[in-house]
Amino acid sequence: MTAHTEQTEARPAGTRPRLADLAVGDEIGTRTIEFDRSRLVRYAGASGDLNRIHWDQAFAEGVGLPGVIAHGMLTMGSVVGLVTEWAGDPGAVVDYATRFSRPVPVPADGVATVEVSGKIGAVDADAGTVRVDLTVTFEGAKVLMKTQAVVRLDA
Repeated sequence: MTAHTEQTEARPAGTRPRLADLAVGDEIGTRTIEFDRSRLVRYAGASGDLNRIHWDQAFAEGVGLPGVIAHGMLTMGSVVGLVTEWAGDPGAVVDYATRFSRPVPVPADGVATVEVSGKIGAVDADAGTVRVDLTVTFEGAKVLMKTQAVVRLDA
């Protein structure tokens, strides 16, 4: 898997976003993530999710899928990297949720490319948090819906 992140607003290295500087609608950046079959096999071994739909083309097609698909949790875990990089601290993410809406087929040769963009969906000054809304697409179609991360930030 490769990931390339573009931050919308440049900050000096080592600095974190501040709550007071953010508003609803602010963009946090974009990220492109590529999955190949070897990544799926490695993730299956690490996670213990050895379901054949993630590595066996004939089996996946036999159960009605377009082919081998990426693990939902691998996709979910990979896209939140945009938020953790933007926040400057993975521990600042205090809640994260999504709905899986469509599989990500991964070709036998080549990669499946997932596009991620994020923007501030809500600011809660009393709680010291922002909600980051992520848009996650594959070939122009949303593959994760209502993908939101709550991030605790300094005022």
